[in-house]
Amino acid sequence: MSEHDWLAERFEANREHLRVVAYRILGSRVEAEDAVQEAWIRLSRSDADAIDNLGGWLTTVVGRICLDMLRTRRGRPEQTVGDHSPALTDDDVPDPELEAVQADSVGLALLVVLETLTPAERLAFVLHDMFAVPYDDIAPIVGKSSEAARQLASRARRRVQGTPEPAGADANRQKEIVEAFLAASRGGDFDALLELLDPDVVLRADETVVARGAGAMVRGAAAVAETFSGRAQAAVLTLVDGKAGAVWRLRGEPVVVFSFTVADGRIAGIELLGNPDYLRDVDLAPANG
Repeated sequence: MSEHDWLAERFEANREHLRVVAYRILGSRVEAEDAVQEAWIRLSRSDADAIDNLGGWLTTVVGRICLDMLRTRRGRPEQTVGDHSPALTDDDVPDPELEAVQADSVGLALLVVLETLTPAERLAFVLHDMFAVPYDDIAPIVGKSSEAARQLASRARRRVQGTPEPAGADANRQKEIVEAFLAASRGGDFDALLELLDPDVVLRADETVVARGAGAMVRGAAAVAETFSGRAQAAVLTLVDGKAGAVWRLRGEPVVVFSFTVADGRIAGIELLGNPDYLRDVDLAPANG
C-alpha cells in the first residue's frame, strides 16, 4: 500500500465523525461535506508522520475550517437559517451517525438558537459540550486562552439553555470593580490595585499582544499590580460581549481588548486580546451610566 493510500484509509476511518462534527457546527450537510473535503486536502498536504493523534488533529482542522465558514456566513446577513440549514428527513439520512444527530433533536429549533451565537461561541459550545474537546484544544482554534474559550462555551450554554446572563446587580458590581481597577492603574495606586486583585489572579495575553511587548502570563496580585501600575492610560471602560471590560483604540479602531473575570468581589483573571479575528467578532459597546 502506498503512503497516499494509507493516509486516505486513515482519513476515511475518521470521515463520518468529522461530518457529524461539521454538521453540528454548521447546520448544513452541504457545508459540512465541503469542510470535511477541505480537511482531507489539508491533510494530504501535511507531514502525516509528524501528527501524533490524527483524529484530534482532524477535528481541530475541521473546527478551524468551520469557524472560517461561519465568519464568512456572518458577513451575508441576508442568508437565513433555512437557506443553509435544511432539516433532515427520514428518507434523506445519508448514514447512521447523521441519523443519530437527527434523533438527538439537532433540528431547526436548536439551529435557530445557535445562529444567535458568535462564530467563536458556537464553535466552543459544540466542540466542548457535544464532543468533549478540551478547552486547551479549542483555545488555539479561536485564538484565545483556555479560560477565554471556557467563557465562550459557558456564555453559549446559557443562551442555548435559556438561562439569563448574570443579574444586573452583579453586572453593575463588576463594572464598578473594573472602573476602579482602571483608575488605580492610571494613578499608579499600587495598594488599591492589590485590594482589587485576587491573590491568585492570572494575567494572560494572546500572541498578538505579546508581539507588542506584553508578557504572555503573569501570576499573583503583586506581579499583576506591578504590571498595571501607572499604565492603562489609554484604556477606556467598555462592555465586552455584554460584560464590563476595557478597550484600547488606535485611530478609532480597537487594538487590545481587556477582558476581566471577577469572582467574590475581586479580579481573578485578565485577558489581553488583540487577535484580529477576535476583534472582528467581539461585541464592544459603551459602558453608560
